[in-house]
Amino acid sequence: MEQGISTNLDQLEHWRQQAITLEQQLANVVLGQERVIRLLCIAIFARGHVLLEGDVGLGKTLLLRTVAQALGGAYSRVEGTIDLMPADLVYYTYLDEKGQPGIKPGPILQHDDQLSIFFFNEINRARPQVHALLLRLMAERSLNAFNQDYFFPIYRFLPIATK
Repeated sequence: MEQGISTNLDQLEHWRQQAITLEQQLANVVLGQERVIRLLCIAIFARGHVLLEGDVGLGKTLLLRTVAQALGGAYSRVEGTIDLMPADLVYYTYLDEKGQPGIKPGPILQHDDQLSIFFFNEINRARPQVHALLLRLMAERSLNAFNQDYFFPIYRFLPIATK
């Protein structure tokens, strides 16, 4: 039994060191935001979600890009607008150079399962349908599109929004 406790303590110390290292990496890039960085690290290790508040120019985007790099994954950002629809997050349509219609993955799917940080700026401007899609992503960490299920790794995928 004591060996099990020792192993658990070793694991706890390992994860504590990982959290401290991440916090230091972020603090080296984003200066003067220690409290925000600490709370963001807690959310990451608790596998939570974040509503990030702050004035323009405080480094929110820089912080989130840095978190994605530190986690070893991709970063995607969406700007909330009243005309944004859930499909706009999943795919977009276009005309190619020959004038033929095409479909490409949108901000959520463009990085497959490598997406670490999905940053939704100004979520308060979005429609309830968009909120519903984001809630599904946060709760289930999955999405169905193009007749296929997409799963986002629980250990790395973190949706973050601002209002």
